[in-house]
Amino acid sequence: MIEIFRNPNYDFIGKRKWAYYVSIAFTLIGIVSLVLKGGLRYDIDFTGGTLIQVRFEQPASVDKIRASLSKIGLGESVIQQFGDPHEFILRMPLTAERPEQMGRRVQATMSGDAALGKFEIRRVEFVGPQVGRDLQLQALYAVLAGVAGILIYIAVRFDFKGGAAAIIAVFHDVLVCLGALSITNREFSLPVLAALLTIIGYSVNDTIVAYDRLRENRGKSVRGMSFAQQMNNAVNQTLSRTVLTSLTVLFSAVILFLFGGRTLEDFAFVLLVGAITGTYSTTYVAAAIVVDWTNYVEGRVRRPKKAVAKA
Repeated sequence: MIEIFRNPNYDFIGKRKWAYYVSIAFTLIGIVSLVLKGGLRYDIDFTGGTLIQVRFEQPASVDKIRASLSKIGLGESVIQQFGDPHEFILRMPLTAERPEQMGRRVQATMSGDAALGKFEIRRVEFVGPQVGRDLQLQALYAVLAGVAGILIYIAVRFDFKGGAAAIIAVFHDVLVCLGALSITNREFSLPVLAALLTIIGYSVNDTIVAYDRLRENRGKSVRGMSFAQQMNNAVNQTLSRTVLTSLTVLFSAVILFLFGGRTLEDFAFVLLVGAITGTYSTTYVAAAIVVDWTNYVEGRVRRPKKAVAKA
C-alpha cells in the first residue's frame, strides 16, 4: 500500500474537545439556516412542474438554452438533451402559471435569441413529482432500515458503542451537507439524494477501517496504554489510506463541480462537502465519542462505592 505518512503520531484524539465545538457550531449553523428558510428548496423531481420538448433547427447547447431562459427567471430549470443535439427536454419548476402560458413565455424569450436559431416546441404538459409522498416515505424507511443494519453489523463485529458512534457520525455528515445546501441556496434533487447516500456509505466505510485497526491493536496492545492512545494509534495507522481515499473523492468532485455543467454541480457540491466532513467525522465524531463513552464507563466501574454511614 502507498504510504504518504511514515509512522505518523499526531494527537487527533487529544484535540477532540475542540472538534466537538466545531461540529456543534457547523451543525447549528446549518439547522438555523434550514429553519429560517423554511426547510430545503426542492426541485421539480419532488414538486412537479411543466415539461417542454423543443427541437432546434441547428444543434444547440445546454448553456445557450439556460442563458436564454435566465432572462425570464427560469435559468435553474432542468435541461436535458433528448436523443440528439437538436432536441431537448426542459423541466420548469412548479408555478402558478398554466402549462400553456409557460410554453408561450418560453417560446417568446427563445425566439428573440439569435444564438439559438429557429426551433419548434413539440409538446407542453404538466408533470407530477417523480418522487411522490409514498415514495418519499418508502425511501425514508429504507434509509432507517439501512442505518439500523449498520448499527447491528458494527455492534456484532465490534461493539454497541462503536455502532452508535458511527450512526451519530452519519447523522452529523448528513446535517452538515443539508446545512451547506441551505446556506448556498441550492436545490434538493434526486442527484443530491444520490450524493448523500454515497457520503453515508463513504463515512461508514472509513469508520469501520479505523475500528478494525483498533481491534487488531487491542490484541497486541502495550501494557499501560490507555484506550484513547490505542484509538489515536489506530487513526494514525490508517491515516495514509484515509488521505488517499479522501483525495481521490475530492479530486473527482472538484472536476465534476467545475466542468460537469449545471446538472451535476449540486451533486458534486454535496460530494465535495461530504468527503471533507466524512473524513473529519471518522476521527472527531465516531472515534472521539467511542473514547469518551469508554472512559465514562470505565470511570464508573473503577469508582469506589461510598461507605454506608453507621447509625
